[in-house]
Amino acid sequence: MNHDDESSAVSPLRAIIDPKVSEFETEEAASSYDRWFRAKVEASLASADDPMTRRYSSDEVMRKLDTTIKAAQARHASRRLA
Repeated sequence: MNHDDESSAVSPLRAIIDPKVSEFETEEAASSYDRWFRAKVEASLASADDPMTRRYSSDEVMRKLDTTIKAAQARHASRRLA
């Protein structure tokens, strides 16, 4: 295969990505997700640095999680197999 042959060149924005390497079908989809993800991370970091952001102790989080788990178990208790 001649890599200098322009007729075999594929636009990087339309290149098909090997599914064994990436979950995205095209470079464009991968780049779009990457931009979205980086923006979400930047926003989260900014929120974490904001002194007005509500803080939760580990104990508060664990109490809330325990309450949530117990409520889910109660809702699904009738579906359990004997």
